[in-house]
Amino acid sequence: MSREEILLIYDKECPACNNYCQVISIREDIGELKIVDARDNSQVLDEITKMGLDIDQGMVLKMGGQIYYGSDAIHTLALISSRSGIFNRVNYWLFKSKTLSFILYPVLRSCRNLLLKILGKTKINNLGISGNEKF
Repeated sequence: MSREEILLIYDKECPACNNYCQVISIREDIGELKIVDARDNSQVLDEITKMGLDIDQGMVLKMGGQIYYGSDAIHTLALISSRSGIFNRVNYWLFKSKTLSFILYPVLRSCRNLLLKILGKTKINNLGISGNEKF
């Protein structure tokens, strides 16, 4: 029996996002986590774009045919996380609450956007919005 493939789509050029996605682990009974760089063209990024979701404003988790975006993605990841290691336990305790995830995610996103601006990174701009190339 094959395990369900769970996709986590994020900006690999963001050091904070990349570190988070490299360290997060999910419980084995849930499925296999596959991380996808949003800067690469992929079928799942096309799906995200068709839904009108701005990947520059939130990571995406695709699980069981469902799409979770931004604070919902980080909340869902916390619920399915393995709790192994300090990082995964802290992540679980911070984001197991949907309300706290909703409050904290925009703060984290703002810090991320500032970091990428300082690093001189360009936006992915998957929605193709004119003048939306820089942070």
